[in-house]
Formats: sequence, C-alpha cells, structure tokens
Amino acid sequence: MFIHFFAELRAAKVPVSLREYLMLMEAMEADLAESRVEDFYYLSRAALVKDETNLDKFDQVFSATFKGLQSLSDAVEQAEIPEDWLKKLAEKFLTDEEKAEIEALGGFDKLMETLQQRLTEQKDRHQGGNKWIGTAGTSPFGAYGYNPEGVRIGQHESRHRRAVKVWDKREFKDLDGSVELGTRNLKVALRRLRQFARTGSADELDLSGTIRNTAHKGYLDIKMRPERHNAVKVLLFFDVGGSMDDHVKICEELFSAVHTEFKHLEYFYFHNCLYENVWKDNARRHNEKIPTWDLLHKFGSDYKIIFVGDAAMSPYEVSHPGGSVEHWNKEAGSVWLSRIQDVYDKVVWLNPTPERHWDYTYSIGIIKELMQERMFPLTLEGIDEAMRALMR
Repeated sequence: MFIHFFAELRAAKVPVSLREYLMLMEAMEADLAESRVEDFYYLSRAALVKDETNLDKFDQVFSATFKGLQSLSDAVEQAEIPEDWLKKLAEKFLTDEEKAEIEALGGFDKLMETLQQRLTEQKDRHQGGNKWIGTAGTSPFGAYGYNPEGVRIGQHESRHRRAVKVWDKREFKDLDGSVELGTRNLKVALRRLRQFARTGSADELDLSGTIRNTAHKGYLDIKMRPERHNAVKVLLFFDVGGSMDDHVKICEELFSAVHTEFKHLEYFYFHNCLYENVWKDNARRHNEKIPTWDLLHKFGSDYKIIFVGDAAMSPYEVSHPGGSVEHWNKEAGSVWLSRIQDVYDKVVWLNPTPERHWDYTYSIGIIKELMQERMFPLTLEGIDEAMRALMR
C-alpha cells in the first residue's frame, strides 16, 4: 500500500524522492503515527511535501489511496444530536411556488433561540416536518429539505445555499499554485500594479553607466547595479468553500498569476466574510488560525489589499455578531472590513460571479457598499480596473 501511495504521488507530479519515502518508513517503524489515519496523513505530508503548492495534489492522492480506512469527520461539537436523526432517507424538492409559501422564523436571534429550544425538547428522529431537527422537510433545522433561512446540520454539501449557519465541521482545500493558465492575459492585467525599484546587492551590469564612466575616465570602468523588482506589496485574501467551490478554476489561475507577478506577496484564506481569524492552510484551519489583528499590526499601511470572493452569504454574516455560518463571531464582519480600510488606503474586492447577477444577491450589495464601491468582476477587464484603482 505504501509503495502504491509513493508511486501515485510521483504520477501526480508531486516531487517525492526515495530518500523521503525511506524517512517516512523509518517514522512508521517508530510508530509516530500511532496507527491512526489522521496522524499518518500529517506525518506523510510533513515527510513528502516540500512545497505548499503541492498540498492539493497530495490530498487528492492520499484520499484516493486510503479512502474508507477510517472516518475522520467530527460529529457536531456543540451538542449531542443523534446521527439517526440526520440519516438521509429522502430529500425534499419543492417548486418555486411551494418555496414562496414557506416563511423564515423572523431573524437571526430568533433562529438561534428556537434551535436551542428544539435541542432541549426533541427526543425522536423526524422526517418531512416543518418544526423539529430532521431531514427532507421545511424545518429551519436539519438536512436535505428547504427553508429560506435555517441552520444546516448533517448535510454533505449545500443545495439551495440559504443556510444562515452550517453546524458541521467542513474541510476546504488550498488553491493549487501550479495550475497552468489558460491565457497569459491574466498576468498582463495584473502587471498594471507595478512600481519598480532597485534594491539589494549590485549584481546586474549597468551598461549605460559603464559606457559613461569609461568615456569620462579614459579606461574601462565597469558599473554594477541592483536588479529591478516590482516593489508593490500585496495582501491577498481568498474566500474558500461553500459557493466558492464553483469558482475554483478561475481562483487557481489567479493564484498562479499573482505568485509570478508580485515579489512581496502574502496570501490568506477566509470563509464568506472577514472575521477575527484567517488561515494559510485549509487542512488545518481549525487548529492554526492567524488573528486578523496580527495582520493589521504586522503589515504596513503601504500594502495593497485584494479580496477574492463571491460575497454570497446570509446578510447576518456581515451585519450581526454571531452571524458567521461556521462559528460564533464576537464582532460583525462589517467591523473587520472597516478596520482593514482604516489601516490600508488601497483595498479592492474581485468577484467571480458575473456582474449582471450581482443585484440578485443582497449580500453582494452590502459588501460592495462597505468596499466603497470598489468591487470588480473577476474578468480581464475587471482585474484591469481593479489594478488601476489600487494605483490611484
């Protein structure tokens, strides 16, 4: 099995060597993974992956090789909800007319209060109802049903994208920086954001200076100078997971392009809206969070900020404390977006959703207003406009 795993990694063009494989085998003999698949995942990743851009390919090979050996998904941590309650026996599919007849509970606070009440009162599994935690119904709580404003529990992935909160541990994937661009025009559009400066050691021949000094002194006087680099500093924030799964390809192309165009680049991930924490590794986002406050204090105000996301979410995620779909945020997302703009003058938002559809999603309008209208479509023309806005 391990030899097959090694061969599959090589086939997927993950640059692993025999030395690294033997080091992994030594670690296994020392029982460092303690016979658990999750521990072996982190051990093998540490031993075999030398570049974070290969993490996505490693995850795909690992999943295909060891799938089914052990379930690693955590149950709902906040409350003990019996698995049988959420077992998928049927799905609820409604017509547009039926959906229009279903009313939301009437606000985020009321929704959370009602969920707490249901957890206290419910004793049995329910299916097809409109009140209890269950499946295939119109209740605000459960899976595989429909409600215009509810809490999704125990469902593998989004169907209607109407959940106010998702009460499950979800796993996202990092963007692959090795994706080949379908067109080089994306890089050309990014090149508008350039401010060249000569810094570092003098290791490049200054031809005009050499000619000028040689003519002036009467003998060969070679002059050297530092190489020109793009001095622009960029902080890049990628929205991942949920509805952004539809836009992985274009985001990976952008991710590849910015790595080649900007020398001073830092990137981070978030989900839906910016809150008190971001992360660098989606596989460990629950354990290795980076406080947003740290970024505001670490990176100077000369950095330019680019958000990439579809801005499609519950309005509560932007406007309310506790409104995040995945955790209980102490401060509203709008507070953090304002703080970013208080520190950095140059901030833009790139949206992969076609601009003609923006008016159909209420939260897009909210984010656009918070960004002071500096939201641009993730197209060649939109990126060109965004780069111009950052350079003004």
